Amino acid sequence: MTVVRVKDRDGAERDVEAMNGAPLMETLRDAGFGIDGTCGGAMSCGTCHVYIDAAWAPRLPARSADEAAMLEALADFVELRPSSRLSCQIPVDDTLDGLTVEVAPQV
Repeated sequence: MTVVRVKDRDGAERDVEAMNGAPLMETLRDAGFGIDGTCGGAMSCGTCHVYIDAAWAPRLPARSADEAAMLEALADFVELRPSSRLSCQIPVDDTLDGLTVEVAPQV
């Protein structure tokens, strides 16, 4: 298991264990952070939007064109940051132990 530090929408932080091999979205959804993951990881809903801590952003795989397009579509509704990501596109593995994320406002 990989430990991820999560800041929720109210500003509270807590550590959660994320299952290696699964998308981060599933951990955040199952841990009750208000992440819906309505599209199941198809990058078509944006309900799993998170902000990655700046120190961690370069360690993640690059955004795909589809992920970038979905994030761009969210810009009319929520703040986008350079570290904005869809958590459904972040596969958890041991290299992410200690990752820090903030749950973005709800769309």
